[in-house]
Amino acid sequence: MKLHDVDLSDPDAFNDGIPYDYFAFLRREHPLAWHPETEKSHDGAGRGFYAVTKHADLVHVSKNPQIFSSWWGTNIPDAPEANLAMLRLLMLNMDPPKHREYRQLVRAGFTPSKIKQLQADVRALAAHIIDKVARRGACDFVNDIACELPLQVIAELMGIPQKDRHKVFEWTNQLIGFDDPEFQTSPEQGALASANMWSYANELAEDRKRRPSADLVTALLNAEVDGNRLTEAEFDSFFLLLAVAGNETTRNLTTQGMLSLCEHPDQHELLRRDPSLVNPAVEEMLRFRPAVIYFRRTVTRDTELRGVKLQKGDKVCVYYGSANRDEDVFKNPDVFDIRRKPNPHLAFGIGEHFCLGSHLARMELQVIFKEILSRLPDMELAGEVRRLRSNFIDGIKTMPVRYTPEAA
Repeated sequence: MKLHDVDLSDPDAFNDGIPYDYFAFLRREHPLAWHPETEKSHDGAGRGFYAVTKHADLVHVSKNPQIFSSWWGTNIPDAPEANLAMLRLLMLNMDPPKHREYRQLVRAGFTPSKIKQLQADVRALAAHIIDKVARRGACDFVNDIACELPLQVIAELMGIPQKDRHKVFEWTNQLIGFDDPEFQTSPEQGALASANMWSYANELAEDRKRRPSADLVTALLNAEVDGNRLTEAEFDSFFLLLAVAGNETTRNLTTQGMLSLCEHPDQHELLRRDPSLVNPAVEEMLRFRPAVIYFRRTVTRDTELRGVKLQKGDKVCVYYGSANRDEDVFKNPDVFDIRRKPNPHLAFGIGEHFCLGSHLARMELQVIFKEILSRLPDMELAGEVRRLRSNFIDGIKTMPVRYTPEAA
């Protein structure tokens, strides 16, 4: 393999999942590689970027936001200059101290103690989800199981009526699937999904102004930054981010975790025999197939990384799946091992932008896999796995599975 054979900007290179052979080559031969953007990239032959593929370098970039900014060029794939002002309202695209101030507004809803209070309700939801498919003997894992728990939980936390949760599901699919023609055929369609989400958020806000509740929407309406309430645009952006992050990533992590078990029957059997391994198993699922493929940063001043001189304005992209298989950190990194210990994976990021909902996601994953293992222990693949066309999110659209039907 040669460096010119690697095209990380082409979504089609990710059709079968993250191309780990690319990243093994880059870590070994070009750990900080300059990467031109081709005509196949989302932003259409942009200026190029440095691919950060080593665990230590990803940690360094993430822990130094004063040098590697999320705000300058945003944290997500390139966007037109005209869209930057709106994108910078997303907490994901903020730098400290502003990022910390906004994060604090909703942090109380995601603390370990708060998540512990939710466990009984989440277990009941998981049981109900499995109730609906248990006697059928087959289902689509994504739409019947994986999407439902995070969608129902985040709807409850935010105050979205459960009857509306599938509207949010469709809008977030369109926003995340910007390179997949099944979800978004044009930038205008993505803009319409955002507009629909914002319109819905404002309707919900008007209702909460009349009838306050113990949910995140009410908390955001009453929140202040520097003595000022959130503007409508700031509120809308917060709502969108929580809705997307609260269901998309956990849904994909759940599906990828089940796929890993199906593809590694020895580990599936080990977990069936010893359900107490579910917590380390979830950590290995997170390491082995993280939902977010990369985030980007923009260099704010001339600096150096791994002996390479970076200039102000350069773009770097940090690849979580590559860092999670770094041979300097993980023994046998390409082996799926549910007993792996230690397991310092970076599936939730690190530093300022460490995933706010990590405790919630871990709990949801643990709960749903306990329910599956106890009631549908012989679940296996039953057809083609259809993947999201994306080099940004490692997503799965449909995954048929079969299992022994549960007795009435």
